[in-house]
Amino acid sequence: MHKQKKEIYNFQSEVKQLLHLMIHSLYSNKEIFLRELISNSSDAIDKLRFESISLPELYENDSDLKIQISVNKAQNTLIISDNGIGMSKKDTIENLGTIAKSGTKAFLKSLEQQKNKKNELIGEFGVGFYSVFMVSDHVSIRTRFAGTQSDEGVLWESSGEGEYKITNIIKKNRGTEITLFLKKEEAEFLETWRIKNIINKYSDHITVPVYMQNYDEKNKTYFWEKINQAKALWTLNKSSITDEEYKTFYKNLTHDQHDPLVWSHNHVEGKQEYISLLYVPQKAAWDIWNRDNKNGLKLYVKRVYIMDNSHEFLPNYLRFIRGLLDSNDLPLNISREILQNNSITEKLKKALVKKSLNMLDRLSVNNVEKYQVFWNEFGLVLKEGPAEDHENIEKIANLLRFTSIKNNNSEQNISLKKYVSNMHEKQEKIYYITADSYLSAKNSPHLEIFKKNNIDVLLLSDRIDEWMMNYLVEFQGKKFQSISKEDISINKLTKEKKINNNEISQDMINFLKKTKTILGNKVKDVRFTNRLTETPCVLLSDSSEMTTQMAKLFSAAGQSIPELKYIFEINPEHLLIKKICFINDEKIFNEWITLLLDQALLSEKGHLDNPHEFISRMNKLLLKK
Repeated sequence: MHKQKKEIYNFQSEVKQLLHLMIHSLYSNKEIFLRELISNSSDAIDKLRFESISLPELYENDSDLKIQISVNKAQNTLIISDNGIGMSKKDTIENLGTIAKSGTKAFLKSLEQQKNKKNELIGEFGVGFYSVFMVSDHVSIRTRFAGTQSDEGVLWESSGEGEYKITNIIKKNRGTEITLFLKKEEAEFLETWRIKNIINKYSDHITVPVYMQNYDEKNKTYFWEKINQAKALWTLNKSSITDEEYKTFYKNLTHDQHDPLVWSHNHVEGKQEYISLLYVPQKAAWDIWNRDNKNGLKLYVKRVYIMDNSHEFLPNYLRFIRGLLDSNDLPLNISREILQNNSITEKLKKALVKKSLNMLDRLSVNNVEKYQVFWNEFGLVLKEGPAEDHENIEKIANLLRFTSIKNNNSEQNISLKKYVSNMHEKQEKIYYITADSYLSAKNSPHLEIFKKNNIDVLLLSDRIDEWMMNYLVEFQGKKFQSISKEDISINKLTKEKKINNNEISQDMINFLKKTKTILGNKVKDVRFTNRLTETPCVLLSDSSEMTTQMAKLFSAAGQSIPELKYIFEINPEHLLIKKICFINDEKIFNEWITLLLDQALLSEKGHLDNPHEFISRMNKLLLKK
């Protein structure tokens, strides 16, 4: 006789938090628990299909793969079973007792913030199973891993509080059977029509048949009815698939509550045969900036599921793309190592990148509003593209969006194509400025000459922008030029003449000489400029030197940087400069020049090494009569 051994375990602390939120919060979309369970069963069957390629004995004389759903109104139970790969005792502890992923606390915080809203996060973190406790008082799971003995079955039980029990049982068939003991107020989920509606809504196009147990009143017998299409949607002819079906399939594939913004479905034949179905989400994944963010495509080979999150087919800057790839050319026993060193993989990757960028390009042309939604969510990710993908840099550049002086608001909605079409006739370059914030960029003194001459300048204030501009050298034959760097094209373009010392008073020439002596090697050079209209002075980087923003990036990354030496440009027409020019007291004159340099440094860098000294000097000079 088989001896049953019952063991009690405590949930991981993060699981306890999650269960507490699910049980005690009001979710308006409780029905998704069924979608999650069916999705898990479907994954278990997909994994069995894959493993059985090399180990056909895992089928255990039962290759009729399916998911079955039955209800028992007398006992208030809903049962979902599958004959997929099943779980061992170790699997049940790892999969049902812990959340072994980094970023769990961030996820729980997001869930906490959403607890009184329509839930949009269940499933996006791989914690979909726990949604059963929204509708159940108690849950029991009977499971056995494929290929093991019948006495290696496992019974997992919990009421979703602090602990769960595991018992060794005999289970003749492989796979998993989940029994939900529903709360009295959740009786709607015992109705056949309700379950059918949920399946049709969320799971119609999973590749596994789902059967519902029905009762024939006339013959007094039970029978199984197939309630989903169980056809791989991506294999169907595009003309036969409705938009609603594409959207439903996306939600089932990704567990996203929102409709996708756009999708691209392609059947390719010839030297390479494959099907791709690519989607652009409406919302970014909450963990899109995590290093271990699970991104990539679901991979099939000849309709057989191989793996989730196969990131080998899309570069990192397109990690927001969701969908699947079904290839006829890759070997069925493929591994990640083979994928990484496979010429077919590289060719598929090139093709999918092209399709992804073309899909975004069409969206930007055909639906400006939707593209703006995309840009607001994923623009920062796409900005990684120029550094990662030189081959497609022109296409990526065409998709980038910016704000500018003339835009007069912080929304990034100007394309480079639009900027170039609005350039002055004699304008040779695309002008831009990088800064820590939109307001800082918008109010930079470097813009004064451009505003005066009605020349537009792109305002770049995202942290990644300076790094991106190192790779974005030109667009449509026009080179990019930072206006915080010295450049002769600006003087050529504007009507301002270069300042000639012969046209400046001797007092101003003496002022310039004294300033150079006082500042010495603190700056690279001191000179007069006509680039300023409202500001007394500004700092300019030499054309061959590192910019301030790039220095900040290196510093933030913990890298040492050479000392920055700027060109100190002075506006001889400014009233403050004219006033300082006639100060005879050498000590006070020195204080003023040092103050002007600090002002320019504060404007350029956003901070000073010794702000107290700057304030003290300014107060001292303000008190002077």
